[in-house]
Amino acid sequence: MKIQATDTRPLDWAGDCLGLGFFEDAVDLQALNADSDRLSLLQDLVDTSEFKGKSGETAWTRIAGSSPVRLVVLVGLGKSEDFKLDSLRLAAATIARTVQKQKCKTVGMHLPVWNQNAAQSAQAMAEGIGLALHQDNRFKSEPEENGQTNGLPEQVELLAIGSQPEAIKTAHQVCQGVILARELVAAPANVVTPTMLAETAGTLASEYGLTLEVLEQADCEQQGMGAFLGVSKASEMPPKFIHLTYTPSGGAKRKLAIIGKGVTFDSGGLNLKGSGSGIETMKMDMAGSAATLGAAKVIGQLKPDTEVHFIVAAAENMISGRALHPGDILTASNGKTIEINNTDAEGRLTLADALVFAEKLEVDAIVDLATLTGACIVALGNDIAGLWTPEDQLAQELTQASDLAGEKFWRMPLEDKYFEGLKSPIADMKNTGPRPGGSITAALFLQQFVTDTAWAHLDVAGPVWTEKEGGYNNVGATGFAVRTLVNWVLGS
Repeated sequence: MKIQATDTRPLDWAGDCLGLGFFEDAVDLQALNADSDRLSLLQDLVDTSEFKGKSGETAWTRIAGSSPVRLVVLVGLGKSEDFKLDSLRLAAATIARTVQKQKCKTVGMHLPVWNQNAAQSAQAMAEGIGLALHQDNRFKSEPEENGQTNGLPEQVELLAIGSQPEAIKTAHQVCQGVILARELVAAPANVVTPTMLAETAGTLASEYGLTLEVLEQADCEQQGMGAFLGVSKASEMPPKFIHLTYTPSGGAKRKLAIIGKGVTFDSGGLNLKGSGSGIETMKMDMAGSAATLGAAKVIGQLKPDTEVHFIVAAAENMISGRALHPGDILTASNGKTIEINNTDAEGRLTLADALVFAEKLEVDAIVDLATLTGACIVALGNDIAGLWTPEDQLAQELTQASDLAGEKFWRMPLEDKYFEGLKSPIADMKNTGPRPGGSITAALFLQQFVTDTAWAHLDVAGPVWTEKEGGYNNVGATGFAVRTLVNWVLGS
């Protein structure tokens, strides 16, 4: 599929399908300067479908006769005062889904420009199209017979927005990173292992000129990573501590670290997840690492003037005669001791040693992201991720990055007194606290492994997977946080 932006006006364009966007209660067809026959047809479509321009609303009609366009699709943009960059992603995705079902090969889209920025608008539209039409057929034996490869357009033109080749190219690169994250999360745990994540990092390093360091178990033991290694004790899969670095050629104006939780399957350990616990979905417990590697794929292509360290402590949390016991005490690489009162709170143990490692790199800021707690989903639902940081400036940077990405985060409190619930009589801390405020105590636990560096924790447990198709997400893995991370790095 080819996407390009052009100066062509919507009613001068010829092709299979024309998509037009309108704001709510501002469906002004006269502004199109259409001929009377076409204007009459469009007005009839608006009237019969009762199209009001509400966000996500669609109406379409086929055009008979000698018209250069055989299908017209109207999409609602919502209220003009609520118009955001992500509104363009969603509208373009909605049109793309509609024309796919109608099997249109050439598509023209005319949507308003956001904030008078044609390049950003074109990029957002191209991202919405590319992500909405992504199809993951890797594990289907006969994808065409399952209807998975039919209806994709061959060419999409973004109309009356000028030629924007760099914006379209950037959109394609961003989509590649999101799709990598989606496919890592969607693949089963017998495919995505710690070794496979290390191999994926190796592929990125060779393709984009990144530097890769993989610490094996003996290397991690030498560095005292007792928390991380405690999680992997029961697995037949060896742990891999992955450190992938992008270094700009002309010197770096800033150094950043991104850490992704990489538990490729979480059985719960000896605190085994029972039936009905969602254990069958635990292949997605490495979604933080998937977003980290997806961001690395994008950054490796965009080549900003910021040095970025991408870190994944990859392991399986399994059960065997070697398994971590409830009641065991682990020593992290900064010397802090942890009493294990729940082996199913394993992600924070892997992140603890990764945070210590990242801070030794003397970076300016660290962001970790993880599918860390069900408590965050209880607090914020499936569509909003949690953000914890003591640094207002870092919170602002991430909020701005997420707004441009259309990915929702909500800043949560780091309530110091809640750490009382993590105190242990025999160690420095326990790995879980009381049930109330569980996502907050998880963040407070992680904070113990950062001393002087600006740090933020992102709990992305809800938005990394969806059971609903809509917008630019299909059912399954969403690739959540890749775009936010990329925007953060680019804006730094």
